[in-house]
Amino acid sequence: MKSIKELYKIGKGPSSSHTMGPERAARNFLSLCPQAERFRAVLYGSLAHTGKGHLTDEAVRGVFAPRKTEVIFDCEKKDLPHPNTMELFAYRGDGSLLLNQTYLSVGGGSICALGDKLFQEPEIYPFRNFEEIRRYCTEEKCGLDDVVFRYEGDDIKEYLRMIWRSMKATIECGLTKTGELPGELHVKRKAATLCIEVAGEGETEREKRILSSYAFATAEENAGGGRVVTAPTCGASGVLPAVLMYLVKKYRVSEETVISALAVAGIVGNVVKTNASVSGAEAGCQAEIGTATAMATAAVCRISGYTLEETEYAAEIALEHQLGLTCDPICGYVQIPCIERNAVAAMRALDGAELAHVLAGTRKISFDLIVKTMYETGKDLSERYRETSEGGLAALYKIR
Repeated sequence: MKSIKELYKIGKGPSSSHTMGPERAARNFLSLCPQAERFRAVLYGSLAHTGKGHLTDEAVRGVFAPRKTEVIFDCEKKDLPHPNTMELFAYRGDGSLLLNQTYLSVGGGSICALGDKLFQEPEIYPFRNFEEIRRYCTEEKCGLDDVVFRYEGDDIKEYLRMIWRSMKATIECGLTKTGELPGELHVKRKAATLCIEVAGEGETEREKRILSSYAFATAEENAGGGRVVTAPTCGASGVLPAVLMYLVKKYRVSEETVISALAVAGIVGNVVKTNASVSGAEAGCQAEIGTATAMATAAVCRISGYTLEETEYAAEIALEHQLGLTCDPICGYVQIPCIERNAVAAMRALDGAELAHVLAGTRKISFDLIVKTMYETGKDLSERYRETSEGGLAALYKIR
């Protein structure tokens, strides 16, 4: 498995695979041909279908500016190497082709160049799946966070500290903003409203409202093109930070414990990214929100001091009960149903950890098996429900 630094990336929303990935690809392409005077980008698959709503064209043009850049949305081409495929062309001043390269945006802001090993990050861990990690923890009598700290190097704690600072800053920023998010849906920001106390509400209602406000704050910042942390993606970036902020505020959790919780969440997300996918275009929203929920519930287990068995059970519950979740963003915007979905997932993460704690020792399904099931389910989903905005809410909702 690769470093969890590949899972936690800081960047601009609204989409890790549709904004951060293409921007990263464009930057690499530009470095290969800085003398080019004109560029053309052809977007295929999900990048073509939802690229406008995800601001993919703006991300690419922003890299190549001020040179002229033509962006083409090709929704017809099939038989792609990945649902998020883009082809970049560079031209000389006389119009002749200088360079041509195909890139795949594989989720979470990660990319690869077709036929090349440009972005093959080194393997950090000798483990492939959760079973191997669990066996190591049992033999070494250590926790999941210890595995991360042993294999990632001396700077990983400082990196995770930076990630946590960024997560907190995004929530704090999102809680201060009101008005509408950009785009033709005219979606109003609700995070600040959710912070307002409601007369007569009980303790349970209050805590759910506060937790939701944190998730909304991050998801709305993402939808507005703000700065977020992929966890594991931009579209699911509100789940883990909301859960961590909620627990920190409620129980005065120390920063060191939060760093350990981020490490545990990261290795759980890494198992999914290694053995399946965190791309909504490849496996539906179950790959994004489902993975985020599993990561968040594993973080809860670390903060609560639960066992390795309870942590695996909680992560399995979280992902299992997001199976089949479709990715159908209306108009391609990461707004409906994406923002509310982050809040619901945050609540599920807390519930999953508590349920695993109560039912400890009764687990039948391994985390590895549910990861495999999720990926197979995602592959079986119709393309209409894999971030093309051609099915579900995206197809049925009509802008008035």
